[in-house]
Amino acid sequence: MKAMREIVLEGHIIDSWILPRVFDKIMDMGGEFEVVDFQIGTHKTAHSRTRILITGKDETHADAILEELHRLGANLPEVEDARIETAPADKVVPEGFYSTTNHDTYVKLDGKWKQARNISMDRLIVIREGEPVCEPLAHIRKGDTVIVGEQGVRVIPPERPRERTLFEFMGGGASPERPSANLIKQIADEMRQIRSRGGRIAIVAGPAVVHTGASPALAQMIRGGHVDVLLSGNALAVHDIEYNLYGTSLGMNIENGELASSGHKHHIYAISKIMACGSIENAVKQGTLKGGIMYECIKNRIPFVLAGSIRDDGPLPEVITDTMEAKDAMKDALQGADMVIMAATMLHSIAAGNLLLSKVKTICVDINPSAVTKLTDRGTAQAVGIVTDVGAFLPALADALGDKD
Repeated sequence: MKAMREIVLEGHIIDSWILPRVFDKIMDMGGEFEVVDFQIGTHKTAHSRTRILITGKDETHADAILEELHRLGANLPEVEDARIETAPADKVVPEGFYSTTNHDTYVKLDGKWKQARNISMDRLIVIREGEPVCEPLAHIRKGDTVIVGEQGVRVIPPERPRERTLFEFMGGGASPERPSANLIKQIADEMRQIRSRGGRIAIVAGPAVVHTGASPALAQMIRGGHVDVLLSGNALAVHDIEYNLYGTSLGMNIENGELASSGHKHHIYAISKIMACGSIENAVKQGTLKGGIMYECIKNRIPFVLAGSIRDDGPLPEVITDTMEAKDAMKDALQGADMVIMAATMLHSIAAGNLLLSKVKTICVDINPSAVTKLTDRGTAQAVGIVTDVGAFLPALADALGDKD
C-alpha cells in the first residue's frame, strides 16, 4: 500500500537549486510528488515557500525518501517536539537515531527551537543540560538521551550568496580550465575581508607543500597574520624542519632538485634533533630551529594540530598518535572557522571536511582533480576546487596578500 508524507521547503529554494534537487531525489528514489502550495519570493531577499506531498511505494519507502530530503533542507510541517530515546550502552545508539548533516540544525524541545551545538556530519544529537549537542558515536554513553527520527528537527542548508563572489556557486567542483590567477586574487580579497571582521582562517596542509618549495610562502602567510590555525600530520612538520635544518625534503635538495649526499637520513636526523630538545617549541626557544612553517607557528602563537598515522617516522613529540583524540583536537581547532584552505593533502582534507559546517568557505588545492571529487563525494559539497601545483599556488597567494618576502 502506498504511503504519503508532506514536506515544507522555505528560503531561497529556487536560485540555490534546492527545489530541483528535491524533485530529482524523489524521482531518483522511485517516488512521486505533488506541489500542494507554492509561494514565490517577490523580490531579491524574499524567501519562497512550498509544501510538497511525497508518495512512496510503502511506509518504509516513504520514510527513506523523507530521510534523504531532510538532508537537503526539507522539514516536516508538524510542530511536535523532537523524539528522544535513551542509549542502551556506551557507543550503542537507539534504533532510528537521527544522523546529522553538516548544515545548521535546530531541534524543538519543550516547544522551543534550539540550535544544535558543535554540528558536523554523520553524528548524533544528544540532549545535555537541556541543550541539543552534536556528538560522535565514540562519545555516546549509556543513558544519554538521543534524538530519534526527523520529527522536531530542522535543517537549514547554506544559501547562494546574494553578491557575486568566488563562492556564489559553492560546490562548483574542480576544473583546471579555471583562471587560477583571478581565483587567487578573489581568495586573497576574501581572506582580507574575513580578517577585517575578526574571522578565522584555517590551513590544512600536506608535506607536498615542502616538497614543491612552497613552505617559505606558507611560513610568510603565518607570519603575516593570515592563518589562525594549522592542521596537518607528522610528515609536514618533519620535512619542514628537515628543510630548515638541512635544505632538503625527503633528502632532495629543494634548490636544485638533486639528491643530497646521505640525504635519505636527513628526516631521521631532524626528528632526532627535535627529540633531543624535547619538543618543536623547545627547539625554537633553544635556537635549534630558526625558520619555517612550524617555527612561525611557535613564534606567532598559532595553534596547530598534527594528527599521526601508521606511516609516521618518530613521530615528533607534538604529534597526536591516538586517532580519536586527534579527531577531537581537529574539531576543536576548526570551531568558528570562516574559511579553510586545503593544500595538497587528500586524507587530511577529507578528515577536516567531515568536521566542517557546510557554510564554511572551503577551498581545496591539489594537482589531482580526484582529490576534490573525493572530498565532495564524502559530504563536503561546499568545497571549491583549484587544480594546480601547490608549489605555484601558495607563493602566488602570499604575493596577492602582500606577504612576499
